[in-house]
Amino acid sequence: MLTVVLSGVLLVVIGGCACVVWAARGGPRWARGVARATLLAGEVLRVIRPRAGARSGSTTDSDGGEG
Repeated sequence: MLTVVLSGVLLVVIGGCACVVWAARGGPRWARGVARATLLAGEVLRVIRPRAGARSGSTTDSDGGEG
């Protein structure tokens, strides 16, 4: 079941990316609408998803910071 859901999400993402490229090349009106929705969804995810460096208390040094 999870595989089916993830496959569906992957198909939607690939279709959205294809519409972005098609719309950039002067595609039909519906492709421009799908491209706009895809780009908007990407912006929304970028805003609501925390950045890796923005988390407090996390250390990313591989040597632990000691000299």
